[in-house]
Amino acid sequence: MQGMIMHHAQAVEMTALIESRTENKELRLLGERISKSQSDEMKFMKRWLEARGEPVQPPMPGMPGMDMPGMDMSTHQMLMPGMLTTKQMDALRKAKGAEFDRLFLTGMIQHHKGALVMVKDLFDTAGAGQDAELFNFATDVDSTQRAEIRIMQTMLGENSVEEKR
Repeated sequence: MQGMIMHHAQAVEMTALIESRTENKELRLLGERISKSQSDEMKFMKRWLEARGEPVQPPMPGMPGMDMPGMDMSTHQMLMPGMLTTKQMDALRKAKGAEFDRLFLTGMIQHHKGALVMVKDLFDTAGAGQDAELFNFATDVDSTQRAEIRIMQTMLGENSVEEKR
């Protein structure tokens, strides 16, 4: 849950860039939908953790300078599955128009696929499915992210057709 909060926070950060970077109405609507669902899910996760007396932030790993899989070496931050690196986020922040749209869609697909890995890892953990509230939440995250991935893949396909004209 702690990792998923950090993961969702990046998606919200990505959607916040949309307004100043693109005029694409379809992308703007998608961004609003993603931002709302991710923000609502973050509130649920924080409440879930607090109700169990757990910290909302994960404990920081005490291994500075260790080259570990999933590390963004430019910032020495642990990355959850699918999270964009500092380099990818910088490229997204600098892009505008069709280039922003492409980077946003490919980045958010990568991001959402990472969330699906996290849900699978949760369900693969012994006993994780026994908490009905958690089971329902994770199932909703899985179905929402899969639906949004399909929408974004379609949008990418449409964008590539428009660029060829």
